Amino acid sequence: MIEKDISISIRRQCELLNISRSSLYYEPKSISDAELAIINLIDEIYTAHPYFGTRRMVQELKDYGINIGRQQVRRCYRILGLEAIYPKINLSKRNHEHKVYPYLLSHLPISRVNQVWSVDITYIRLKHGFVYLVAIIDWYSRYILSWKVSTTLHHDFCVEALQDALDKYPKPEIFNSDQGAQFTSQSFISVLLQHGISISMDGRGRALDNVFIERFWRSLKQEKIYLVELYTVSDVKIAIADYMNFYNIERKHQSLDYKVPYSIYNGNELIRI
Repeated sequence: MIEKDISISIRRQCELLNISRSSLYYEPKSISDAELAIINLIDEIYTAHPYFGTRRMVQELKDYGINIGRQQVRRCYRILGLEAIYPKINLSKRNHEHKVYPYLLSHLPISRVNQVWSVDITYIRLKHGFVYLVAIIDWYSRYILSWKVSTTLHHDFCVEALQDALDKYPKPEIFNSDQGAQFTSQSFISVLLQHGISISMDGRGRALDNVFIERFWRSLKQEKIYLVELYTVSDVKIAIADYMNFYNIERKHQSLDYKVPYSIYNGNELIRI
């Protein structure tokens, strides 16, 4: 937004955009390798035990020889986007200026593909850093329809994932998300409205509203991400693409009567949910 090689001064550009000049020159403090190792361990523990708050996490870390206080654990939770008050990764923070839509899925029988899609964001660790992953899932079949990786939490990569899914598959009747700024942004909402899709958003504290994609995050991390070393964004994309193919086409699900998501989504086989 701020450009140096134009006739308008930096000071005037900041005034026009109503931002502080000091924020323009601010460089965030990098995360040390030692702290990153702790963050990654917390991610693993939390993925296995999503009900752990900071107090419980402090005690759990002691079993790994890590003695840190709750303040440092809280900092790690903030980086990961975790909130102890409800058992899910909450990387998408709400913007209170954005409109929030009601939750439409209470007591709704899920009986067919493309009835409900949902979306979520998770943290993916690298050897010396981390990135974010967004994915869209069909509730009935558990089929992952699209995904994108980003180094930031800007809403653009979420919009790209949504548009990609809509370009490839028939539109859903209902699209469910949390109240995060990425999913309440005008850019994201406008795509849904243009396609005539009903919008549903989780209520605050409703940990199970997005349970299917939360289970997918756990499977992805425990069956792939935690087993390999990822150094670059390219490494992440290759690893996730490999797992997505396995998950959609080969991985049998007990909840799908031991069928795979691909066969359910494309064959519309009857399953019990």
